[in-house]
Amino acid sequence: MSGQPTTVHSARVVVPMTAPPIADGAVAVRDGRILHVGDRAWVVDQLDGTSYTERRWRGALLPGLVNAHAHLQYTGMASVGRGQYGGFEDWAAAFNAVYADDHDWRAEAAAGAAQSIAAGVTSIADIVTDIEAATALETSGLGGIAYWEVMDWENAAWQEHGRDQVLDELARIPTTPGAGLSPHAPYSLDVAPLLELPDIVRQRGLRLHLHLGEAAFEGERSATSPEHGTDWHMANVPSFRAMRALGFGASATSFVDRLGVLGPDCHIAHGVYMTAADRALLRARGTAVALCPRSNAVIGLDPPPVADYLREGSPIAIGTDSLSSSPSLDLMADVTALHRIARAQGYGHHDLHERLLAAATLGGAHAMGLAVGPDRVGHLAVGARADLAVFDVDARTVPDALAELVEDGAGRAVGTVIRGVVRAQDGKMVA
Repeated sequence: MSGQPTTVHSARVVVPMTAPPIADGAVAVRDGRILHVGDRAWVVDQLDGTSYTERRWRGALLPGLVNAHAHLQYTGMASVGRGQYGGFEDWAAAFNAVYADDHDWRAEAAAGAAQSIAAGVTSIADIVTDIEAATALETSGLGGIAYWEVMDWENAAWQEHGRDQVLDELARIPTTPGAGLSPHAPYSLDVAPLLELPDIVRQRGLRLHLHLGEAAFEGERSATSPEHGTDWHMANVPSFRAMRALGFGASATSFVDRLGVLGPDCHIAHGVYMTAADRALLRARGTAVALCPRSNAVIGLDPPPVADYLREGSPIAIGTDSLSSSPSLDLMADVTALHRIARAQGYGHHDLHERLLAAATLGGAHAMGLAVGPDRVGHLAVGARADLAVFDVDARTVPDALAELVEDGAGRAVGTVIRGVVRAQDGKMVA
């Protein structure tokens, strides 16, 4: 180990996430791992004469950002994301029209990966709809998980050949850096696949990720018939849509929970149309939610109840979604949007800056099961993977740096380090 080069990354402010922020801090890196974190003078002293190179960054140094919900393959569909829509069906019509065009999904996913790295992102929960895009994380060197998307299976077709088809497709998803399945949404899959997909994933030690509570249709409703409350599970309903047609008012969250989808190996995206009971179910199952506020706004949906999630102690992460529903892949822009929404929703606690930064780093790692273990990310700690992000903010004091990061951090990434290698500087790829 002593013969391998050591680099000290130092900055006016270092934010480890699992320890207090450090003024004039540093992170020593060797062989792609974090060797020391702390006050700069202490870190240098710990090297005890070992030869090292110091890289002094301007601004604040954080763990690499974790985008907990993205579709990198839709990077070439930015024309859709630049629009403004009147709801899910309006947006879906625009999306489907552009999706039907000819696309080089591999190249478009690679472009999305590069844009993400330039914005300080080092790990991504990437949903893959077309197999050509499945290698984006692996070939770019990003961490995270590629989730193969499964949708539009009815019960009969699933039982006849759907399960075997999905198993064949899953086998083609690279296991580097990680693989998983994404049952698209409760309204796009019948009961049989929703019951079996979690078992397929869990038997293989993989992860689950689905869209939930994104469309208003999924929210809890009053039963349309006196005899139909929310308890639908004895009625042998074939799907969520059928359940609603029969007059039951249960939410999509309680529906998938009854089918065993939720759990600590699963995280969801959006979580907009959620009651307090729905949010409590997520907490009870250990299921994190990736909030994507800019995507919700483009589609014309309500903002997520971020203040409630924060007050209730729900595990949250942050995602950009894709360029087909968002203006950029800059995760810090979604952090800023969540700050604005939380304040508008009445969240007045002084911890908001730190909690939103944690959601964009440690929260995303936790959502994908990547916050612990030998290849852990999302925080700066000894032995963790050396994934770092640096932002050009006025870091004269720690509180000022955190406030500027959260309230105006978009476009300020000046350095991205993945596994100890500088991959982007001043918004441009360098390796």
